[in-house]
Amino acid sequence: MPLEFAGPATPLDDNSIARAANKLGCEIAAVRAVIDVESRGGFLPDKRPKILFERHYFSRLTGRRFDASHPEVSKPVWGGYGQGGAHQYDRLTEALGLDRDAALRSASWGAFQIMGDNFRTAGFADAATFVAAMVSGEPAQLDASVAFVKRNKLDDELVRHDWAGFARAYNGAAYRDNRYDEKLAAAYALHRAGSPSVETPRPTLRMGDRGQAVKDLQALLGIGADGDFGPNTKTAVVKFQKARGLFPDGIVGRGTWAALGG
Repeated sequence: MPLEFAGPATPLDDNSIARAANKLGCEIAAVRAVIDVESRGGFLPDKRPKILFERHYFSRLTGRRFDASHPEVSKPVWGGYGQGGAHQYDRLTEALGLDRDAALRSASWGAFQIMGDNFRTAGFADAATFVAAMVSGEPAQLDASVAFVKRNKLDDELVRHDWAGFARAYNGAAYRDNRYDEKLAAAYALHRAGSPSVETPRPTLRMGDRGQAVKDLQALLGIGADGDFGPNTKTAVVKFQKARGLFPDGIVGRGTWAALGG
């Protein structure tokens, strides 16, 4: 009988990583740094996503109805994880028998350990759809992480290489205990120096530039997309930069691309 939650376990590839960098408006090296630090692979050997079941989430989501009868999976304090790996699915299975939706929302899933309770922030209509995507492969897990980062407005931290700011928001207040910021900085430096695929996914644009990237910019600005970065395009860029609190220089670099969402 096939295991529930077992899937194709599709691994990440260069195209998936480049697509993520493009969505975030940051360097590919920055995305690879996050992958290095946050991800130890998204799947168990049996092709189920790696999970960690959080009993305090389940307790909260079920109104503490099961705290007395099922303390291993429902308790208002964090901890009690037991072993990692497949053991976490034993805990999940117990919770699924009590309240399936709350159980799915009470585990963190995949390479980037996004809580099921954050399904909306990750771009999904419900927890079941989110979990199905996590089961499908690491590219979908990365896409969910990108959505989570963008909706929490952490893409600017990646663009600026503000590793402490990113780690504080993504990993929590105790990020320094695990030196997440230092690890991110070191991983970024490694990829920036040694990877052949670290070019900014969107080029810096200014007056006089022409081509497809300018057309993409103009489309995002909602103006005529003729591919010519002339005075009208610069005016639109400056207006956008002022509205978003960016330095209004009319030059489209990483920060402006990130704010545009392109």
